[in-house]
Amino acid sequence: MGTLDGKVALVTGGARGQGLAHAHALANEGADVVLLDICEQISSVQYGLATEADLTLAAKSVGALGVRVATHKVDARSSSALDVAVEETIATFGSIDIVVINHGIWTRGALWDLTDEDWLDTIDVNLNGVWRTLKAVAPQLIKQRSGSVIITASVNGVEAQAGAAHYTAAKHGALGLMKAAALEFAPHGIRVNAILPGFVDTAMTNWQGCYDMTGGKPGSTRADHEVAARHWHAIGGLIEPNEISGAVVFLASDAARRVTGVELPVDSGHLVLSTFNPNPS
Repeated sequence: MGTLDGKVALVTGGARGQGLAHAHALANEGADVVLLDICEQISSVQYGLATEADLTLAAKSVGALGVRVATHKVDARSSSALDVAVEETIATFGSIDIVVINHGIWTRGALWDLTDEDWLDTIDVNLNGVWRTLKAVAPQLIKQRSGSVIITASVNGVEAQAGAAHYTAAKHGALGLMKAAALEFAPHGIRVNAILPGFVDTAMTNWQGCYDMTGGKPGSTRADHEVAARHWHAIGGLIEPNEISGAVVFLASDAARRVTGVELPVDSGHLVLSTFNPNPS
């Protein structure tokens, strides 16, 4: 028996990366899973976003764990699309017990070089999309008088990142939204928390612009990126997506029934480093 048997989890950004890892972890604990992802490109994003093929493969891999799975192609910039996905989830599964708001984009540029499109896309996906998802699931969670919401924020929700003012602003905003939501949902028996990942090895961080940032020069390589990541964390190098998933399962479970409004770093000690790790392990 799993700690989440009989639960239904809705995961945004679920086609790959952290979202898919969390879906696997939730399914391993017995939860049925609904995967949402955009499955198309946003023009301001410099790396490839998830595709419909990614979402199909994700569903197969989660379903192989013996749970029920559904998928929806959803852009978090659309309240109507989120509403439809939630309605169909309730019609199919009867409830939504866990909501993992994990979708997000990350682009680079000095704040004076960012275009309106760069800024607005990042804020709309990473901040407004969190609010839209909370709004979409609220009626069902309130009706049930139960539920756990876990928001993927970032260490950049509590510290700045040069060259990503829009991302930093969105993640700071997501934490403020989490705290407000924790207060507003609490009378209905619903918990809302956030996870602050460190440097996680996903498509979001596996592209040339990221290599150049971590490697410190244009033309840096994946190898440079991996070495630099060891200075980013007190323990180890790049974090694997499934290394974040244990925190998601904990916050989703009854073991965390008294935990709400919390910012939980899963960052290999990044936030306790004064500057960078002088003796990478």
